[in-house]
Amino acid sequence: MAQVNLNIEELDGFVNHIINNNRFLQDQGKKPVAIEVVGESGIGKTTSIMDMAKKHELDFVKLNLAQIEELGDLVGFPVRQFQMYREKQIPTASKDLNYNSRAAVAEDLAKMTTVTTKKVGQWVDEMAVSDYLKSGWKMTGKNRMSYCAPEWIADKKAGGILLLDDWNRADVRFIQAVMELVDRQTYISWTLPKDWHIILTANPDNGDYMVNSVDAAQKTRYITANLKFDIDVWAKWAESAGIDTRCINFLLLNPELVTQETNARSISTFFNAISGIEKFDEELSLIQMIGEGSVGDEFSSMFTMFINNKLDKLPTPKDLLTNENDAHVKGILSSAIGKDDDYRADIASTLATRLANYAVVYSNENTINKKVTDRLIMLCTEDQFANDLQYLIVRTIFSGNKQKFNKMMMDPKIIIMTVK
Repeated sequence: MAQVNLNIEELDGFVNHIINNNRFLQDQGKKPVAIEVVGESGIGKTTSIMDMAKKHELDFVKLNLAQIEELGDLVGFPVRQFQMYREKQIPTASKDLNYNSRAAVAEDLAKMTTVTTKKVGQWVDEMAVSDYLKSGWKMTGKNRMSYCAPEWIADKKAGGILLLDDWNRADVRFIQAVMELVDRQTYISWTLPKDWHIILTANPDNGDYMVNSVDAAQKTRYITANLKFDIDVWAKWAESAGIDTRCINFLLLNPELVTQETNARSISTFFNAISGIEKFDEELSLIQMIGEGSVGDEFSSMFTMFINNKLDKLPTPKDLLTNENDAHVKGILSSAIGKDDDYRADIASTLATRLANYAVVYSNENTINKKVTDRLIMLCTEDQFANDLQYLIVRTIFSGNKQKFNKMMMDPKIIIMTVK
């Protein structure tokens, strides 16, 4: 099956492009393109799309198709309509006038002062018929069954994302309805408002999930993006989301523990459940129980080992960035990372990643003053971190908030470091 593999950051840019291109297509009178996002349960498919809608200031509607039982919730409910009309006097149009001879002028002037009676008709919902009759409308005797737009879209204006969640876990009836909606932006008698974009989410059809297989013809109606977990992207998100600093360190040191069963959602649940514990080493039994009930034995055992090795006491990025004493910062870094045979490359990489991500988050809420700039220059040019990690910090900071760190990037030491 044709698909592109993306992490959440890449998915954001991908979706943004498709939305902008859809606007171009709609302006050309062409149909927009839908997107299917496939990923393991708990990887963040739904949350990421919700965040994108908020970021790009788009309205958002989510329908969990696997939980819908009535087809009317998706396609609207049937309503009987009656054909009605009223007689309207319309002035004779100029195209009816005859200018071929002078002899016709008098007749033409007479036509301009006359009116023609025409019947103006429309289909009226059953509940509104009595009001139309009171207003002078008449019935032709014809009626039909139609559908009104469902409540979740009826009052929406232009500009939004319609997320059809877990669509391949839905009843087959809904899958067929979705295909028509995806293909035409219309279902029977109602149409999505302009600048609305359809995104489907699905679990992989790999035998691990109870999903309905989609045939080749249906797959040609949308573009498929396969969402992959990326520890570096997760670490950026965790920093901005306020996940416990000790927990972020743990997952950066043990990214292989993220699996289909122990996914990003269950891990975040575990981390949030223990974040109120001030001293992990004094509550090991409690943490073990919470872990076994959320992320499983292997993960919780590794987390216990992490605590027993005192890795939960690694220096925080806040301390590295804002502590007043340069000597103190150098000392705690040296103690955590080690030297020569005791050098811990994994810890050094974790702390460098944390420092860079925290600096970007910090810059969004604070002014980057000379003291912070000097601290970052020190950490990126002296021997606290290896050259590759120094470059990692600079690259992450510069791409995360170029404007706030402009003065730092113009420092001669940073320039020399980046061109080495």
